[in-house]
Amino acid sequence: MIVRISGEGQFELPDEDLDRLNQLDNAAVAAVEAGDEGGFREHFEQLIALVMTDGAPLALDDLVESTVIVPPRDISFEEARDEFSGDGLIPD
Repeated sequence: MIVRISGEGQFELPDEDLDRLNQLDNAAVAAVEAGDEGGFREHFEQLIALVMTDGAPLALDDLVESTVIVPPRDISFEEARDEFSGDGLIPD
């Protein structure tokens, strides 16, 4: 699966990480819906760390469609309300 972190590039993430990525996405959605900015930040940072740690960076000149697009790490909590709602970044 190809994951793009806005402003940081694309990463090829092993398929076995999909469940963990989805769990972190769902936890971030739940935190946003509860108005818990600290909880959102914690889960969002874990999501980015998973992608960057387990994912293999793609070359900048590789043009590959992303399966998931993650907002930039400096997303505001207000902006997160739009991105992390409903099914979140990864539809169930």
